[in-house]
Amino acid sequence: MKRTLLLIIFMIQFSILVQAQKEVSLFPKTYWSSGGEWIFSGGTVDGYNNVVRWAPVINIQNILNFDQSTNFGWFTGLNLRNVGFIFDESPSIRKKVRTYNLGVPIGVKIGDLNRQFFFAGYELEWAFNYRERTFRDERRVDRFNVWFSDRVNLWQSSFFAGMTLPGGTSIKVKYYPTEFFNRSFTATDPDTGASFRPYENFQANVFYVSLSFNVFKAGKLSLGDN
Repeated sequence: MKRTLLLIIFMIQFSILVQAQKEVSLFPKTYWSSGGEWIFSGGTVDGYNNVVRWAPVINIQNILNFDQSTNFGWFTGLNLRNVGFIFDESPSIRKKVRTYNLGVPIGVKIGDLNRQFFFAGYELEWAFNYRERTFRDERRVDRFNVWFSDRVNLWQSSFFAGMTLPGGTSIKVKYYPTEFFNRSFTATDPDTGASFRPYENFQANVFYVSLSFNVFKAGKLSLGDN
C-alpha cells in the first residue's frame, strides 16, 4: 500500500515536471489564496482494523502562488491541518488519534491555471497537538489532549498530488512516509510505576484523500503581474 501510494504520487509529480518545460515569465504573477479542506484519512496500521476518518475541520490552507505563465506555476504557504486515523484495537475497543499540524508546502502546478490543472509537491508539517480517544462498545471511556507531545513524531514529511477542477474544487491524495507515532516514547504505568513503550511495535503511516474549495483561486491581494 505504501509503495503503491508513493509510486502514484511520484509518477504524477514527474509528469508535471516534464510538461513544465515551456517558456515562462521571469516576473511571475504572485498572489495569496486560501480555502478549506475535507480530509478522508486512514493509516497503514498492521494488525488492526482501519476505519475511514472524516475531518472537515479545522483545515485551513493559505497558499502563496507564483504563476510563471497561464500554464505553469509553483506555490508555497502555511497550512493548519487536522490529521489522524481510527483503528480497532479489539472487537470492542476503538481508538481515534489525531494531531493538529502546521505545514509549509512547496509544489508546482501545470495546466490551465485559470480553469483546470494538476499540482504536486512536498510538505513539512509540525505536529503541535495530540489527542487520543478510546471507545468501548461505542461509549467513550478515555480521552486526553497533549500539547507538543512526545507520543508522536513532531516533524512529519508528506508528499501530495492532485487536480483542480473547473469551479475551484480540488481533489488531492497525500501520504506521510514519516511514522505517526514515536516508537521510542516511554510511558509510566500509574498502578505499578513500571515504564513501557506503548508504540514500540506500532507502525502507522497516515494517508488521505481530500476535497478543497477555492484553495488556488486568485484573491484580491496581488503582489505582482506577468
